[in-house]
Amino acid sequence: MTLDETLDAAARAARSWARADRAAALEKIADEIDAAADELVPIAHEETHIAEARLRGEVARTTFQLRFLAKEVRPRAVVDEADPRWLPAPRPKLVLARRPIGPVLVFAASNFPFAFSVAGGDTASALAAGCPVVLKAHPGHPRLSAATAEIVRAALPEGVFAVIHSEEDGRAALTDPRIRAAAFTGSPTAGRALYDLAVSRPEPIPFYGELGSVNPVFVTEAAARARGAEIAAAYVDSFTMAAGQLCTKPGLFVVPAGSGLGELAAERVRQVTAAPLLNDRIAGGYAATLGKLVGHEEVRTLVDGGDAPTLLATTAAAVLKYGEALRTECFGPASLVVEYSSESEMLDVVRSLDGQLTGTVQAEAADPVAAELVDELAEHVGRVVWNGWPTGVAVTHAMHHGGPYPATTAPLHTSVGAAAVERFLRPVAFQDVPEELLGF
Repeated sequence: MTLDETLDAAARAARSWARADRAAALEKIADEIDAAADELVPIAHEETHIAEARLRGEVARTTFQLRFLAKEVRPRAVVDEADPRWLPAPRPKLVLARRPIGPVLVFAASNFPFAFSVAGGDTASALAAGCPVVLKAHPGHPRLSAATAEIVRAALPEGVFAVIHSEEDGRAALTDPRIRAAAFTGSPTAGRALYDLAVSRPEPIPFYGELGSVNPVFVTEAAARARGAEIAAAYVDSFTMAAGQLCTKPGLFVVPAGSGLGELAAERVRQVTAAPLLNDRIAGGYAATLGKLVGHEEVRTLVDGGDAPTLLATTAAAVLKYGEALRTECFGPASLVVEYSSESEMLDVVRSLDGQLTGTVQAEAADPVAAELVDELAEHVGRVVWNGWPTGVAVTHAMHHGGPYPATTAPLHTSVGAAAVERFLRPVAFQDVPEELLGF
């Protein structure tokens, strides 16, 4: 099928899919993926080098979120009854409904070949909203994408789901008037280029892009004294998880100077073995970014891991002076320890941040700086984590996986959890329209 035929089929299917039994279809997709896990996981392992245990966990997450979002398939309306006494003028009856925005283009991610890919969260939330999906497969796992796509396509009516593979088709679809919204997870460079295309169309469309984040962790002086060794070990476990190839990996570890947390973390890093990166493109990008950090005059190396995790260190003063050069995301198994001389300097680092997906506070309950730290951090991030770690994003109702630019292009929205469906629904107010004509 050509791209034009694919987009035409999606446009034709939009009205009927909005009125279909979408919950049953999402549950069927989940059941079929679970049943095919023994066939899909080996393909995913071969293409991405991700360990089988993690891939099986990712399959479970993928099917859970499909079933979870199936429960979000329901009419969404707010009703104001007519009120002749309403001020400043009589109010008509109003029904505010949310209708599917139309066919959605989803760009699959490299680092989650199931959960943020063909049948991942963007696909599931768009389908739950009633929108057909055209999925741009990631080149890092083409055979897995094709196999998963067959499962999804078989569970849905004609035209509701299709996969395209080439970069050229992806760009062409993004600018086609039949596509009404797009979702993306990937690098800031690629994401910004696609965002610019989406908003420069004659009729601009929403582009929900997740672009990058360094997810800073701030350790107060009191927390460093009370449980420094525990914090340092958990930090290393978080930033080396999945070989550092997670969008929520902590990339900055902001700690008191003289606390010894950098050295404690270095000891833990030396115990972590090397793990292969997803593909040559990811490995090349990691090497290039790491090289720039290592070569910076204000950065010293605590652990030169080679193929294993690397730990670097600098000062808060250097981060404040050089900004983005030291706050850049290094997608892979490396992180930067940042030592501050006072908690007021730590707060200055918070204020210097651009948009992030997460920010973590390691503090004590009676910590004098905790309230200000949490409040300042909330200005810059989509999720504030208290005495925990940002890796691991719960699929639930209160989750917000987003953040100010450049973490995302749409800070009002989440790509994980129940609220992800709202991205693909357009509000329409019906005034005095008879109920039998509303169709919901």
